[in-house]
Amino acid sequence: MTPDNKGRGHIESTVTLERVHPGKSLSLICGSLTWLRDHEAAGHEQPVNTSDDVEPAWVAESVRKERLRHVLEERRLFQARLNKVQDREKRERQRYENGQAHPKRLRTDGDTIREDNGNGEEDFVLEDYDSDTEEDKKSQGAGETSEIRYSVNSVELMKKLGMVQTHGDDEDVSPYTGQTKIFFCSRTHSQLTQFASELRRVKIPPLDLGEVMTKDTSTDDLADDVRYLSLGSRKNLCINPKVTKLGNTTAINEKCLDLQTPGTSSDRKCQFLPTKESEVLVNDFRDYAMAKVRDIEDLGALGKKIGICPYYASRAVIPSSEIIALPYPLLLQKSAREALGISLKDHVVIIDEAHNLMDAVANIYSVSVTLVQLQQSRAQLGMYLQKFRNRLKGKNRVYVAQIIRLLDSLITYLANKAGGPGVAEGTAALSELMAGRGVDQINMFKLDRYIRESKLARKVDGYTSSIEDSTKPSTSRKTSTPFLMLVQSFLQVLTNPTQEGRFFYSCNETEKVALKYMLLDPVHYFRDVVQDARAVILAGGTMSPMDDYMNHLFPYVPSSQIRILSCGHVIPSENLAVYPVSCGPTGVDLDFTYSKRALPSLIDELGRTLLALAKTIPDGLVVFFPSYAYLEVVIARLKRTGQDGQNTTASNASMWTLLARRKPIFLESKHNGNQGADMLDELPMSAGSTANLLRSADQTEDVLKAYTASIINGKAGFLLSVIGGKLSEGINFSDRLGRGVVVVGLPFPNIQSAEWKAKMAYIEAQASSAIPPSSLASVAGKPGGDKTIQGKRAAREFYENACMRAVNQSVGRAIRHKGDWAAIILLDGRYKSERIWAKLPAWIRASADGNCESTGGGESTPKSFTTQIMGSQNQFAKVVTGLESFFRGKLGLE
Repeated sequence: MTPDNKGRGHIESTVTLERVHPGKSLSLICGSLTWLRDHEAAGHEQPVNTSDDVEPAWVAESVRKERLRHVLEERRLFQARLNKVQDREKRERQRYENGQAHPKRLRTDGDTIREDNGNGEEDFVLEDYDSDTEEDKKSQGAGETSEIRYSVNSVELMKKLGMVQTHGDDEDVSPYTGQTKIFFCSRTHSQLTQFASELRRVKIPPLDLGEVMTKDTSTDDLADDVRYLSLGSRKNLCINPKVTKLGNTTAINEKCLDLQTPGTSSDRKCQFLPTKESEVLVNDFRDYAMAKVRDIEDLGALGKKIGICPYYASRAVIPSSEIIALPYPLLLQKSAREALGISLKDHVVIIDEAHNLMDAVANIYSVSVTLVQLQQSRAQLGMYLQKFRNRLKGKNRVYVAQIIRLLDSLITYLANKAGGPGVAEGTAALSELMAGRGVDQINMFKLDRYIRESKLARKVDGYTSSIEDSTKPSTSRKTSTPFLMLVQSFLQVLTNPTQEGRFFYSCNETEKVALKYMLLDPVHYFRDVVQDARAVILAGGTMSPMDDYMNHLFPYVPSSQIRILSCGHVIPSENLAVYPVSCGPTGVDLDFTYSKRALPSLIDELGRTLLALAKTIPDGLVVFFPSYAYLEVVIARLKRTGQDGQNTTASNASMWTLLARRKPIFLESKHNGNQGADMLDELPMSAGSTANLLRSADQTEDVLKAYTASIINGKAGFLLSVIGGKLSEGINFSDRLGRGVVVVGLPFPNIQSAEWKAKMAYIEAQASSAIPPSSLASVAGKPGGDKTIQGKRAAREFYENACMRAVNQSVGRAIRHKGDWAAIILLDGRYKSERIWAKLPAWIRASADGNCESTGGGESTPKSFTTQIMGSQNQFAKVVTGLESFFRGKLGLE
């Protein structure tokens, strides 16, 4: 890993790193920290440029050493502070172990939480607003705050506390300010917690500074630990009970900002918010946070102990950190980075679990709103306007009227769709959404700015909540996101360029009627990260196929600046058995295409196939289905019919019963409710203990615990899951938990959906326009004919890659360490096509060599792809025989 800038202002290299063995995080940590230490040491070795070119070399060298000694002294003092903190924590831990009481925490007034009762209707009145002053606000910095969409008070607060790096002469500047940092990003906070756990295992040697270090400084003094900071959202770090009780992320953010509004009485402001007077507590938080590797939960507990808000106080830790971990939204949104005072300029960015990256960028900038939410927003705004109409003046009255007209236009559009012919979904033209009277004359950019700067959504919600509180008990207060705030997010995307996203409407039983804006092109929103950073490293265990990253995430980066490192698996190929299976035990073709997968004969054959595999594969068997809906269809059929496909009788047990007798069945639920447990109510008595164990399960963790317990107790287990579901990512089915992984079909997205039609059309158009005319050949005598063909080919490739990335992520749940072994069975004849087979990771294809034959070009494809060499029943029998031989060998039975 050598992310060297070499003097260029843009990214030197975007590295797509595919590592398929556990220890990926440890490899990234060790590699990046080693490079970071070497890079810093090399920087200190650079000669000093003196003002006089005729100065002798020994003068420049003396200046360099003096500067280095100064740096070392500052860091020695910094480390001494951290050592004191570590000693203090050690003494507290010893007192606790000896049964002594903890000392009082550093801020005792945090024990009393004042209730927010409000100051009356005056709090809900809009301040006078004049759009003519917008340009002046920009020049005074308000424009920046508008752009980042965060409170002016939040930015000013961070500047006062040094959380935005504007250092004065008397500020306590970190000795590590300006040092190159590593920003590590992953999808969820739980994954970042795992990263912190791995980081605690690492011991990095002290920085080698050569002669100055050995003569002037003890190496023990410089043997500092890794300086690590985990950043999180308010929802993860807020310690104010009256804010955290709201539960919803948006509501928590808005309440936090509301408590900082100028003019708010002191008894209503958040007492944990850092101030100039509490700067000593912020410094204590900084030192404690740096004293050891702490995850996000540790920082929350530290903030409670000290009595300071960890969300804001953690900003003061940024300059001293060398590794900063944060979830996707905080890194990928420019507004979030600016609000946190984070600059990626010349720093290294590592994005883990990068197979999710394109979807993550698209989801962050996509938003949806339902007809009910629009109607509720309109009703709340009408109630507010009726109360305060006479107190709204000038621009306030104009803009509120514009919002009402816009809401009426959107409501009319969706109401017409709901009452029209039964079209479930489709593309919504922006002109249709804004077809209401006078709506096309609205300046959406000014209206968006007004909504944010006037805090209209917060005031309307505050007023309507106060009305509800006066008529309902406090225990029934809502904790969901206020309707107008949801609509506000949707109104903001009306200003987006039409070519990078599309609007859709949908009508279904759960959401009724809804509008959605979907980002089609993530290139623009990821470009800031790529251009600012010194290097961007995309890391993942199963990132194949990887062409999409170059074509649809950073197509503007020259190929010379992209490096791909793909590592094989740590296990020998004989530890993995891979079988693509195209037919079942009775010779029925396993064709799980959308048009055929619901056929009763196919589901019956699937049941017989799973039963045969359950008899062969020991311990845990994880089965992935293409969707929750199809999983429900399969379960319903297996419970209703026996092994012969006939309805169950007293003498003809259902296939579901036969499977449960072989291995207890565990089921992933689509929701966090009791669906997974409820569907097990009809299990036979032999699996009754499993059903009872899951009766109260309402989380994925409960299903995993029950599944694990069953295997540990020697009962084995069937775990039915869904590709792209909770169990297909971030879960390790190592050793006995996953001796077999079965993939049923291919999880192709619904290409007939409006969203995928738009996405495919967009990719086709982009690919066609990117082809230079000089490279076009003629097709059937028509010049330029290749342009359309190449566009369709690119769209098809993207569609297949989306499917295969999901498959590869699921099969990667097995084989988690070098001594592990398992079998992977791919149930669908399409896995034997060259296009699909080539998109599997190389380490999986290599382990299937014994089941493959050469195509003559150095590639291997599954047997019977080119020639049918045996009967269908004999094919499946050979698969079973191969599996039996594999597991006998691994269990030492041969």
